[in-house]
Amino acid sequence: MQRLHASARLPKAPRIPNFVWCAIFTAIGGFVFGFDTGSIGSITTMPQFVSRFSKSGVLSATIQGLIVSIILITASMASLVSGPLSDRISRTRTISLGAIIFAGGSAISCASRTLAMLFVGRCLAGIGEGLFLSAVTVYAVEIAPASARGRLGSMVQLLCTMGIASGYFICYGTVRIPTSLSWRFPFGLQAVVSTALAVGSPFLPHSPRWLRHVGRAADADAAWATLGVGSADAQKTEENASRDATQRLSWWLEAQQLWKEGVRARTALGVFLMGMQQASGIDGVLYYAPVLFAQAGLSASTASFVASGVSGLINVICTIIVQIFADDWGRRPSMIFGGAVIGLSMVSIGSLYASQASDTPAGRWAIIVLIYIFVVGFCASWAIVTRIICSEIQPMRTRAAATSLGQCANWVVNWIIAFTTPMFLARTSSGPYFLFGSCSLVTTLVCLAFQPETRGATLEEVDKAFEVAPWKAALKRRRERSSSPAPGIVEEYELSPRSRPQTIMPGHDIDENVEEMDVIRLPEVSFGGPWHWVR
Repeated sequence: MQRLHASARLPKAPRIPNFVWCAIFTAIGGFVFGFDTGSIGSITTMPQFVSRFSKSGVLSATIQGLIVSIILITASMASLVSGPLSDRISRTRTISLGAIIFAGGSAISCASRTLAMLFVGRCLAGIGEGLFLSAVTVYAVEIAPASARGRLGSMVQLLCTMGIASGYFICYGTVRIPTSLSWRFPFGLQAVVSTALAVGSPFLPHSPRWLRHVGRAADADAAWATLGVGSADAQKTEENASRDATQRLSWWLEAQQLWKEGVRARTALGVFLMGMQQASGIDGVLYYAPVLFAQAGLSASTASFVASGVSGLINVICTIIVQIFADDWGRRPSMIFGGAVIGLSMVSIGSLYASQASDTPAGRWAIIVLIYIFVVGFCASWAIVTRIICSEIQPMRTRAAATSLGQCANWVVNWIIAFTTPMFLARTSSGPYFLFGSCSLVTTLVCLAFQPETRGATLEEVDKAFEVAPWKAALKRRRERSSSPAPGIVEEYELSPRSRPQTIMPGHDIDENVEEMDVIRLPEVSFGGPWHWVR
């Protein structure tokens, strides 16, 4: 009996809602994307890989850039199709389709014997990546109540950072294998993981918002119950969805919806932020981390691999910490302060290289530390917030298409960075850092001027936030403060050319038939009181 009473007093562990598990599973897509990002740059520097695909024993900067970046070309094109496709066949089926295509491309890369075969595999993997990654982000946002939207939206980024760190350390382990298994194993592993995502996604509940969007209201109610979302949150979401419901349009008309009045500003902001997220240089750092650390003075290949892995671990730890506070911190402060840290870190690295301070031991260590500061600043702000903003500022009718367009812009800029960074670094060691830092600081100014706060906002509140740009609202508040009299200030009005001025306290009416001539603000006369005539 005592044991029963003791057990009865023990608090029950909180039950994790199903929508959290669904978001975690689909975020495997982020892990696959991150794993490829973390492994491909390391693979291209492995001696076994270079000897296989280069007769001279050295990969040119152009070939290295193409191997790394070619996946992004097809991914950017496929991401344009992902939004309209997920609107028709559902988010979960689009994730499954993209994952199985990615698995096929990774398998071809794993088995490749020539550069042509490797390029085909990378291109096919890019098509799958472009399909599932946009759908994963939209699905995570749509199945979550507003109170947990930030945390679930950042789940994709969390697993992405885990994938990046895993890619670094897997390659650090396989580089010691003397055979081609050293570079084939990472390709094969990501094929296996993406296959698991493809098999499991069709068994997940559909997005209730997508079900409502296609007219399946009863199924939407059942999906909310399956996901474990409370009735109050579900009702709030359904009210927003019903307000925003529109008839299904053709793909071209859906794209035109993105640029109609009331939506075009949101689309432009989302596309700009997604593109400039990559212009910050983050994937230049992640793809070519071993090269950058070697340039900074870590000459041994194992040392540069370890340093790359450490940056991946820092990325994971910071993402976990930030995820806890994702719905407590504002979107706008995260973009502004994060952008300042990112931009200043890059400009500082460029200055160290330009001033030749990088030739000293202290300068080289300063560069390494600044690279880590850049990674921390990025993963604590832009890495999580940018994708959430791009999705949550859009109404339901344009959310999938806008997210796809933003992802396309992200990958186009990503491809430019990934392809040109090796050639850029071969010509100048400081130029890329100055470019990345300038782009980040410009984006910070744009966020300061045009990005409203949307954390936890309903669709109606988001609509209202975009009615007036933040810089205009700030000017309006400044004018109001300057025009309203401060406490203790009196106003003086001339009654007539021959009469004495009458002092009127703020908030009191002026006597009738008194013509207001000039207003002069005077401090309160303490010895006479404000009701005396001013002499």
